[in-house]
Amino acid sequence: MDTVTWWSVVRFLHVAGAALWVGGQLALSLVILPLARRMLDAEAKDRFTAEAGRRFGLLTGAVFLPVQLGTGWAMAWHKGVTWASLADPGYGRTLATKLALFVLVMLTAAGHGIAHARGRTELARSLAVVSLVGSLGVVLLATGLPAT
Repeated sequence: MDTVTWWSVVRFLHVAGAALWVGGQLALSLVILPLARRMLDAEAKDRFTAEAGRRFGLLTGAVFLPVQLGTGWAMAWHKGVTWASLADPGYGRTLATKLALFVLVMLTAAGHGIAHARGRTELARSLAVVSLVGSLGVVLLATGLPAT
């Protein structure tokens, strides 16, 4: 176990948080919502999906975002990343692109929640798809970054 360091744990928490977020989006989109649409009457489906979305949103705000921001900042600090180094070819630009896409994903996800709460179903669905595709892009960019 000599290879598991504090930074391995930090990276594990970061990857686990990302897996929870993207996996949750995929599970909701590909498994839970289609089953709810097929198996529940309209009123029960609406209540169930609203509650599932609310719970996922609370989990995002209470666990996912703090873990991702804290571990991401820690890994960047450990790697010696500065604002200026984000413009450097390779690691810096890949990380900058990942961060920018992450911000867009979080804004889109928030927009999805707002649209859903206001009864704008089609807009909410479109924003959910954009958020999921963007999240997959964040994960793809993350695979291009070397371990810290």
